[in-house]
Amino acid sequence: MPNKIQVGVLGATGAVGQKFVALLENHPWFELTELAASDRSAGKRYEDATAWRQYKPLPERLKATIVKPCEPKLVCRVVFSGLDSSVAGEVEENFARAGYIVLSNSKNHRMDDDVPLLIPEVNPEHLGLIKVQRERRGWTGAIVTNPNCSVIGLVMALAPIHRAFGVRRLVVTTMQALSGAGYPGPSAIDMLGNVIPFIGGAEEEKVETEPLKIMGTLDGNHIRLVQPGRNGR
Repeated sequence: MPNKIQVGVLGATGAVGQKFVALLENHPWFELTELAASDRSAGKRYEDATAWRQYKPLPERLKATIVKPCEPKLVCRVVFSGLDSSVAGEVEENFARAGYIVLSNSKNHRMDDDVPLLIPEVNPEHLGLIKVQRERRGWTGAIVTNPNCSVIGLVMALAPIHRAFGVRRLVVTTMQALSGAGYPGPSAIDMLGNVIPFIGGAEEEKVETEPLKIMGTLDGNHIRLVQPGRNGR
């Protein structure tokens, strides 16, 4: 396909970044042209900087690509951010301020009033916040986030039910695979079977808050959060 959109990956050496790389290779709309990561990886060939752990082999054309720092000097229009939350917030803002469209998997900006928390099949109209975000922050770029992984599956099923009938109360159980802790994962003495039943400070809070925004209504310059027990439309 001619005139593909040039994109980059921030945090390209990590688990999320590797998944972005694997998914973007041979994509019909995007051409992956830039790989960026931490200072300890910058300047290295990608195959030397990353311990590749995807099912698909590392794309041949990217093996010799030099990893760049996570600075808004990349030759692309769009960046997919797989950065750890400890650094993602400021780095993503720097890129958006410099005119890049940042599509973020990190949690840092998900609940910002002017940042879309997007599931395209559920709330595409929330992209209207991009105009608000740019005007409010003086940016030429923008940040758009995706939700927590458990929230995505939950809301895909919940949204049409809530909009038709209203949901008053919801009991949710998530079973997190050990791989969710990333590599090398938790210590063997902490493992029981193949699931982690509780992740303190992370999963539970996101499941409680993020659906209220995703299923909310774009009302002028903000999202009116869903009120449990009321129709979402």
